[in-house]
Amino acid sequence: MTTTELFSPTEPDYLSQLTSAAARYADRTERRERNREVLRTRGVLHADEPERVEKRLARLGADWSLATAIEREPSDPVAAAGSTLRLPPESFGSDLLGLERLIGRNNLTPVAFLEEGALVSRSVGRVTINGPGGGHGTGFMVSPSLLLTNNHVLRSQEEARRSVVAFSLQAGIDGRPLTPSVFQLEPHRFFVTDRELDFSLVAVADRGARGEALSSFGRLTLSEAQGTVVVGEFVNIIQHPRGEPKQLALRENQIVDILDRFTHYESDTREGSSGSPVFNDQWEVVALHHSAVPKTDAEGRPLSVDGVPWTPDMGDDRLAWKANEGVRISRVLRALREITLTGAAARLRDEVFVPRTAAAGPAPAPVEGAPPPAAPAPSGNGAAARPGPDGSRAFVADGTAHLTIPLRISVGLDPSVFPVASVTAPPPGPVPVAPPPAGRPDTASAAERDVDAALVNHRLARERPYYDRPADTAAREAYYAGVATDDGDALRRALTELLTRTHGPRPRYKPMRLVYPWVDLHRDGRLRSIYSGNDFSAEEFIRADAAVEAARTARIQELFLHEGTAGPAEFEAEFDALEASMPFNCEHVVPQSWFLKKEPMRGDLHHLFACEVGCNSFRGNFPYFDFPHFDEAVRDACGLRESNGFEPQEGKGTVARATLYFLLRYPKQVGDTAREFPEDRLPLLLSWHASEPVTEYELHRNAAIAELQGNRNPLIDHPEWAEKIDFSGVWP
Repeated sequence: MTTTELFSPTEPDYLSQLTSAAARYADRTERRERNREVLRTRGVLHADEPERVEKRLARLGADWSLATAIEREPSDPVAAAGSTLRLPPESFGSDLLGLERLIGRNNLTPVAFLEEGALVSRSVGRVTINGPGGGHGTGFMVSPSLLLTNNHVLRSQEEARRSVVAFSLQAGIDGRPLTPSVFQLEPHRFFVTDRELDFSLVAVADRGARGEALSSFGRLTLSEAQGTVVVGEFVNIIQHPRGEPKQLALRENQIVDILDRFTHYESDTREGSSGSPVFNDQWEVVALHHSAVPKTDAEGRPLSVDGVPWTPDMGDDRLAWKANEGVRISRVLRALREITLTGAAARLRDEVFVPRTAAAGPAPAPVEGAPPPAAPAPSGNGAAARPGPDGSRAFVADGTAHLTIPLRISVGLDPSVFPVASVTAPPPGPVPVAPPPAGRPDTASAAERDVDAALVNHRLARERPYYDRPADTAAREAYYAGVATDDGDALRRALTELLTRTHGPRPRYKPMRLVYPWVDLHRDGRLRSIYSGNDFSAEEFIRADAAVEAARTARIQELFLHEGTAGPAEFEAEFDALEASMPFNCEHVVPQSWFLKKEPMRGDLHHLFACEVGCNSFRGNFPYFDFPHFDEAVRDACGLRESNGFEPQEGKGTVARATLYFLLRYPKQVGDTAREFPEDRLPLLLSWHASEPVTEYELHRNAAIAELQGNRNPLIDHPEWAEKIDFSGVWP
């Protein structure tokens, strides 16, 4: 038996929770109104924190360039004609539909959205408290045994002991009510509650009143991952309002504010909806609905619909409310993770954090008159993980590749180092790999999606003005307003602070989605190798980059299956060899080895350029150098190289300005070892900068990057500052 109650007897009751919700809502009035104004004038991409928006886009498989391109498209077909490219959604898959839906440019959604909603709804039930102080609430299964609801629904173990949960309490497709499946709660096995975050987690009996299996109703996988929802997004709530049959508030619920622990949204939930799951459009749980935000009087007391102070004896239906508040699910999980539990209780708690796989063994025999067993329960976004014919399973959830073999081993990978793939360890003889869960495509389809999105980016980009000089001039003047230039050291420090502060969002390294489709294009719409000057189509680079990713993932699978002892060094060696086998690459003018491939340096667009693999390899990680007498230097189409450095054939001014930007943005990051760029070679960069003036290509790059990651390159905007800036403070 485990009972953990994270409160003292003097903690607030439900009335105080309502008052607290109202106070939080009132305290955020200014921020909420700002959010609404930004949503009205600029849209969803700009209302929330840039980092959260970036993570949301990444979770949707999109990026800023694609999102902003769609955002700029006129929603009126007449206005769109002859102005910007409007591609039919079916031409590039459902991912773009999801992105257009987020931005508000498209209300279409695949029919699978409803099917997934029907699947996840099976895990939601009505909680009924019998006896004194009884009532109704909503709860949902979050593990094979545990149900999540509000603390004010189940305040104590004693209340939970007298309570039941009913699933399938709803109308069927013919409009007639289904026979609900009722399960007793078992707080003697597990009960945890937290009044401050207003949640209770309780065990449910394995069998219902008529012998139904609890497992047939599945569970919802909860995730602490960021990027599940942003301000301005619409959410969905499955609920039992006032104890009535299950209902759905569908996409009429807009997130208007996100606090540290709570989120506010406008919706049509009613009393009895307490404990309902709040979903995003991918059917991931983002919040636990817990309170209406009531209208209050001057003293902060909740008001009834009659305008008088509300008291609990009036009933929830007399409460006057103006918004709703949910507890962020990541905060519930954090609190749950921090509880000290042992034995069986700890094992039950830990199951909440394990993504759902298909249940092992045959389904239980149906009980006469009971609802049919559910389809496999959702994994992350409602998609089921299906077993292979041999019982082996594979799925990916929240950056972890899960391999289920007779030993049931789960292997976690750091997604910043290794791409994650679905893999299955086969038994002797040929075994087909289980298909990936719906909504979580396999490696091939993911690569195809990346290519499709990148090509859409490129096609949209070709319809845009290549470089809008008046607009960029105005943006440049606004960006540097107030930067003083009369002292070299102060100028350097001011620029470093400005570049860092405005560097948001910070896209991770993925050149096929950002660099090749738009940022690195020349006016003719083609890419040019930064060192050789050879030109190529953007599609060549995009497809080659996708091939590298696919090959990397395939090699990971092979290493897992046949070389189980391989470690990070072996993986890195394999990846380097794979990249070297491809014709194209993305060049970091400041080599990745100098900053250990860390973000945001690795993905900083200002120093990323299209390049052939041969030139990239020829340069290696040698610092730039001038060879006035090159008789003994090794010559290549890409430039000259010797043990002390590399001199490019083309692009000296461009790479000099990109390197100088890096030194300003990331001071003291390079130059601390002999093979890195030493301070005594600063005159070389300044010389290349002076001898090759800024080109329109660089102006275009600078404006495009500023649009994507917020900051600019001062050496492109103000070439004259190169002689004024005191760079001495950028070296260790």
